[in-house]
Amino acid sequence: MKKAEREEYLKQKLEDMLSYERALWESGVPYAAGIDEVGRGPLAGPVCAACVVLPQGFDVIGVNDSKKLSEKKRKELYGLIVGRALAYGIGLVGNERIDEVNILNATKEAMLVAITGAAAMLAAKAPAGGGGAEAKIGHLLVDAVKLPEAGIPGTAIIKGDEKSVSVAAASIVAKVTRDRIMAEFDSIYPGYGFPSNKGYGTEAHYAGLRKLGMTPIHRRTFLK
Repeated sequence: MKKAEREEYLKQKLEDMLSYERALWESGVPYAAGIDEVGRGPLAGPVCAACVVLPQGFDVIGVNDSKKLSEKKRKELYGLIVGRALAYGIGLVGNERIDEVNILNATKEAMLVAITGAAAMLAAKAPAGGGGAEAKIGHLLVDAVKLPEAGIPGTAIIKGDEKSVSVAAASIVAKVTRDRIMAEFDSIYPGYGFPSNKGYGTEAHYAGLRKLGMTPIHRRTFLK
């Protein structure tokens, strides 16, 4: 595929992935938030969720499911997303809480923290609505998870990081954030290959566990 053809393809993909957001904007919901998480499957480290509110007219091409992007591209898009987003929030829930409440409930807790952060940033940054009303998130677009606990209308979208640009943007923000955290953990707990495996159960990670045992960031319920 030639460069011009690829650019045209990416522009069309962006248009397709804006369908959920556009429907909400046209129905009178100016602030829709995309939510996704990374880190449900690793043996170590936190689960990380992100909530991103994109502006109408968002035109960054290439935003997609973070798993389908190179590390270099994710970092590039991360900068563009956080620079252009109306608001974003990060939620982290650590391994001890994951062991206590299970990974699904911990994921929901991380998402709720991310929503709270994004809502606070939106209220501080976005212009007030009619009558001076505070800007508020009006709808949640969530990757696969139903989140009634948020108290905000929402839509759970299967493979949402492939179908909604807001969810895809959240997946990129969450992935880059968690990858940085795991790289930092490597300086504290070397020998497990965290910079490359990010806490997932690779051969190098299991070799580290056999040699060094578990660290304080390992999920005990994942390592029986």
